[in-house]
Amino acid sequence: MALAQTWNATELIELDRRHMLHPLSNLAAVERNGATVITRGDGVYIWDAEGNRYIDAFSGLWNVNVGHGRTALAEAAAAQIQDLDFAPTFFGLSNVPAIELSAKLATMFPDPINTFQFTSGGAESNETALKIARYYWWLKGQGGKIKVLSRKMGYHGIAMGALAATGIPAYHEGFGPQVPGFVHLTAPYAYRNAEGLSEDEFIAMLVKELEETIAREGADTIAAMIGEPVQGAGGVVVPPDRYWDAIVPVLKANNILLIFDEVICGFGRTGSMFGMQSYGQVSDIVSFAKGITSGYIPLGGVGMSDEIAETLKGADRMFMHGFTYSGHPVACAVALPNIRIIEEENLPANAKWAGAYLLGRLHDLLDDHPNVGNVRGKGLMLLVEIVTDKQTKAKTDPAFNLGGKLTAATRQNGLIVRGTNDGIAIAPPLIVTQEHLDTIAEGVAASVSEVMG
Repeated sequence: MALAQTWNATELIELDRRHMLHPLSNLAAVERNGATVITRGDGVYIWDAEGNRYIDAFSGLWNVNVGHGRTALAEAAAAQIQDLDFAPTFFGLSNVPAIELSAKLATMFPDPINTFQFTSGGAESNETALKIARYYWWLKGQGGKIKVLSRKMGYHGIAMGALAATGIPAYHEGFGPQVPGFVHLTAPYAYRNAEGLSEDEFIAMLVKELEETIAREGADTIAAMIGEPVQGAGGVVVPPDRYWDAIVPVLKANNILLIFDEVICGFGRTGSMFGMQSYGQVSDIVSFAKGITSGYIPLGGVGMSDEIAETLKGADRMFMHGFTYSGHPVACAVALPNIRIIEEENLPANAKWAGAYLLGRLHDLLDDHPNVGNVRGKGLMLLVEIVTDKQTKAKTDPAFNLGGKLTAATRQNGLIVRGTNDGIAIAPPLIVTQEHLDTIAEGVAASVSEVMG
């Protein structure tokens, strides 16, 4: 546990205002109000520079799966820095932690995913996955297979290729023309997209759209489809249970690779070690990050099937892709004990139980609220969707600044969550207890009532 220190909060906030640019933030609002400066973490709790304690009910950015303050992870980083601070994996070089982590991941992912390339985070992982898909087809003599199918409301990062796959318009505004070759499909978002349809009819509609899109674009032009098992940042879209069972055969029949984006879902958050296991499917390529080190140090990666790996390794030429910190020894050394904690404490099972419990509590507290349109989740990925009218499902006017008001209210109620103009996203560390969950549910309900009346 980190020792408490005394901070000059006013000075820190002013220095932040002068010198920091905050990602995914309303910069004008941060300028006006000042940042909340986080100084310490322990378990599910974090503290700001003014001494206020919060439940970190968003796990940092969906990623502090094992909770804050794990001494074993700090010790692993320190020991590795003493032995070898850095070595690249370019030019045929390697290092012990990267090798050991690759071998460990091969035992965790379902076959035939047994080969890995490391990155520094989720966007880099998805860039890598997309490039590997195109490169694979090029090596197979099918260089025309370059298009990528993704989904509206999907989030795959904000590097340019990953941004093109991201299906959330707000992320594209102001950044110029999109990278060509990306086609977006309807999200499996039953609350808004399945009006009047049974679950089977909704899945059939989505499959028909996929088939028609492939026919229109041409299967011989499509390299892959990328999708999160459960869509996260776009609104915690939990697909119908049989959705992936219906989608995957269509891709296989048309010789299109499947990339599962496990950046958020992976390492226990959906209630299985990986989101794909929650739906009984295996992709050709998988991207991951976040939970692999629980955010203690940046690390991501891509896994691929044996067939793809053999094709890449069989090409007697340079593989012209990689990042300076691919396979960073310190990051890989931290990942290993982090994974051990996840396994030994059976955190995927706790996420499954805790998610079901929290979902039930949120339903109990919010189902009758006139402005709560939908409460949904899978494992410890949940969302409370706010509307102005339950019948029409109308969203709030952007001028109302719902996200900003929900953020302020939840912080006043001792929670760090993600407040957006759709509602409140919740993703606490996988170590949460019933007491924590009750506090989260009550704080969210109180915040919704304070903002919406």
